[in-house]
Amino acid sequence: MKRTGCLTLAALPVVAVAAFAFLAPQDGGGSPGGAASSAQESPRDAKTRAEHGPSQRSEDAEVLADAPPGLAAPAKKELAQRIVASTENSTLNWRDSYGFVEDIGDGCGYTAGIIGFCTGTHDLLSLVERYTKDHPDNGLARYLPALRAVDGTASHEGLDPGFTAAWKAEAKLPAFRRAQEDERDQVYFEPAVRLAKLDGLGTLGQFVYYDAMVFHGPGVDADGFYVLRERAMRQAKTPAQGGDEKAYLGVFLDVRRAAMKERRTTQDTSRVDTAQRRWLDAGNLDLDTPLTWRVYGETYRVP
Repeated sequence: MKRTGCLTLAALPVVAVAAFAFLAPQDGGGSPGGAASSAQESPRDAKTRAEHGPSQRSEDAEVLADAPPGLAAPAKKELAQRIVASTENSTLNWRDSYGFVEDIGDGCGYTAGIIGFCTGTHDLLSLVERYTKDHPDNGLARYLPALRAVDGTASHEGLDPGFTAAWKAEAKLPAFRRAQEDERDQVYFEPAVRLAKLDGLGTLGQFVYYDAMVFHGPGVDADGFYVLRERAMRQAKTPAQGGDEKAYLGVFLDVRRAAMKERRTTQDTSRVDTAQRRWLDAGNLDLDTPLTWRVYGETYRVP
């Protein structure tokens, strides 16, 4: 994931994570309903609900069973990957990115693969660990000690000069491509869609959550996805709380954009401003095609 920093849940002690959640800005002016809900469900609780699914709460299971497929419908999921690929790898063909690996200078070490897994943000390490359990003789396994050592940093120590070549070679194998897709789905796509449905959001809202989770990380650190959601809920009710969907999503995008700029004032926010915000303003809550958007100065179209 291409993030604005490398703070990760894995790299922080529990006390520090709790402190970040406690010190998150208390955005004023929100409705009492939104504030009450935020107080009742911490970012950590929301993360648990999103990642563990309806087995944790029977009422969640009922909501998810009644919800339409939304972004999880095959055509919409493919569309989501194409949009994310335009922002992560400047292409609509996300399948071209299995073998991508490069240090893009964002302080997160090497960025690689279809969703921008990073050596500095734990998700690349998690991917290689899971893959190695099923394929112990893979070409990346020998880098696991180094990946563990650099996790949470921008360091390449122990990875150069062979890691990038090993990644590209492994990415030619169907098994590693499937592993990348599985990691993407389990860590980012499915939790984001699940929680968005529980919040009463339609297809666009589910994508808004997914893209935010990819960029900010699925963490409870200061600018992780779950803290951003909590901040938004302090200002507006979700549809599940009786709020207006467009209003809530507008607030969420405001909160997310502010977080992007807080970390780096020069951060390009076009993935919010000239894509998601425009679709929201147009009332395209079902994320229907055709779609046109601009990211980093390039225009993309899906008929």
